[in-house]
Amino acid sequence: MNFNVGGPSHLQYSISSSSSDSENDDEVRFLNHLQGFDTQAEVITRMCDNNNRLWAHYIAHQNNQVTHGGSIPGHIVINRDRENADRNLFTDYFAENPRYPNSMFRRRFRMGRSLFLRIFNAVAEHDNYFMQRRDGLGRLGLSGLQKMTAVFRMLAYGIAADATDEYIKIGESTTIQSLKKFCRAVVEVFAEQYLRSPNANDVARLLHIGKRHGFPGMLGSLDCMHWKWKNCPTAWAGQYAGRSGSPTIILEAVADYDLWIWHAYFGLPGSNNDINVLEASHLFANLAEGIALPAHYVIQGKEYNMGYYLADGIYPKWSTLVQSIHDPRGPKKKLFAMKQEGCRKDVERAFGVLQSRFAIVAGPARFWNKNVLHDIMTACIIMHNMIIKDERDVDAAIEDWMEAPTPEVEIAVDENTRFQEFLARHRQIKDKEAHIALRNTLIDHLWEEYTNSEN
Repeated sequence: MNFNVGGPSHLQYSISSSSSDSENDDEVRFLNHLQGFDTQAEVITRMCDNNNRLWAHYIAHQNNQVTHGGSIPGHIVINRDRENADRNLFTDYFAENPRYPNSMFRRRFRMGRSLFLRIFNAVAEHDNYFMQRRDGLGRLGLSGLQKMTAVFRMLAYGIAADATDEYIKIGESTTIQSLKKFCRAVVEVFAEQYLRSPNANDVARLLHIGKRHGFPGMLGSLDCMHWKWKNCPTAWAGQYAGRSGSPTIILEAVADYDLWIWHAYFGLPGSNNDINVLEASHLFANLAEGIALPAHYVIQGKEYNMGYYLADGIYPKWSTLVQSIHDPRGPKKKLFAMKQEGCRKDVERAFGVLQSRFAIVAGPARFWNKNVLHDIMTACIIMHNMIIKDERDVDAAIEDWMEAPTPEVEIAVDENTRFQEFLARHRQIKDKEAHIALRNTLIDHLWEEYTNSEN
């Protein structure tokens, strides 16, 4: 058998055929691979075109809308030239040789330049809102002096926020925000020092001055003031409407001979009377808790260790309040009524000076938020006390006072004992018989001083 018949030629044909098929497969795969690249490139191109069309549509849509440059839609941006306004303000009041003298600065800012700069530096350090910064375009924003000057224009003159734009070149919304932040900063920075309770030296000083006025043991005068709330919410109008018929908020205050306000309680609705405010306030809280500083004095040979305040006839007959006599009969009672009503005018004068210095608390309040009104009133009282301290040496030779050591107060550990002592002190504060006895003693004391002076 011949197995080689046709063998070599068949084998050659098979090899060539296999080689040809392999090359064809590679070519097909290569073509398919190229076609895949073309498909991906086409997809990417279509995606880019689609994105470009979307961006073009978005840009066209934005161009058709009304644009604004601030936080209020539709707000028109005004080039106020705040840089030149800042320079003019500095030249007018804060340069080394300012255009306006100190007297005009005092009249327009209600305080001296040194005190104003002290407040400015403390507030700017406490809140960086009053630090001058640059905006997104690199331009300098409003300076702290511009913001604070606008605030003082509103506080001192009681004008609307928009009225500060002509000179200071500041917007209405920025002025209102500056006012809120400034008052909050003043309360947080200065309240601990200028709205504190009297310390031992203060009590000794007040007792010394009270004795010179004929009232040993007097710590000040007590009264209330109403601030009209123009923008009181309608739902609260009935609650805050007092005897005037308009919504008001009550301020209870204690002032001394030089109009320093030692106690301020603000926030109760105007429908309350002075008795309700006294019951709600914290005037005698420390005294009832036994942590108040004692006030030692002697009248007609009798020793006392609890001071008192002068008040008008509406207040209750407590041992810590001395009232006048409604219809005095006889020279002794008439003299007492005249002296008491004269010294009690200290708090009335304090209210008048506070409202004349800061007209915003004299006119109707135009804010809606009660907390903002509380900050405004408290900040005005604090700055009122700062002005008194800054200018006290100019007023009178009434600085004769004695220093007193800080007393040590022992607090009982037993809760039941502490509660019983609290009740006893509370009853002592509201003791009507002690009130009458103290007033009669003061009547005799004043009459004795009067007759001795006449002799």
